[in-house]
Amino acid sequence: MGKTIELLKLTVDESRIVSQLNVPPHRPNLESSFYEEFSIRGIRVDRVEPGLITCTFKVPARLIDRNGYLSSGAIATLVDEIGAALMFVVGSPMDVSVDMSISYLSNAKAEDELEITSKFLGQKGGYFGTLVLLKNKATGEIVAEGRHSLFKKHASKL
Repeated sequence: MGKTIELLKLTVDESRIVSQLNVPPHRPNLESSFYEEFSIRGIRVDRVEPGLITCTFKVPARLIDRNGYLSSGAIATLVDEIGAALMFVVGSPMDVSVDMSISYLSNAKAEDELEITSKFLGQKGGYFGTLVLLKNKATGEIVAEGRHSLFKKHASKL
């Protein structure tokens, strides 16, 4: 562990350079974060209609786990992002994920093309539900099925 700490220590020059970096804060809904850019870059929106989004996503090597498959964290991110995109309204407050339930049913490898479908399930007050399905386009196998619940803050009546 001591060798690792020594390897990660910055020199005086490196420390000075890092301290001069100006990293502006992330502005939600105005720009994508590093995390969003890393996880969903390359997704193609094929169809959008009320209550439905259909996308295509070629599994990139950057999202593969040590076994050679699309990582479960990447799948959860896709369920979160595509489920939330269905409820997104420009200019409204950001929706908050309340609950996600994901069934991991099969695997996807690098370069597999996935069809991702997000459907609106319903609404009660500010609480919304979506269903996100990830399917391998070549085999027709369902890779994962996720239910995503979100809360949307209502505009103040004051």
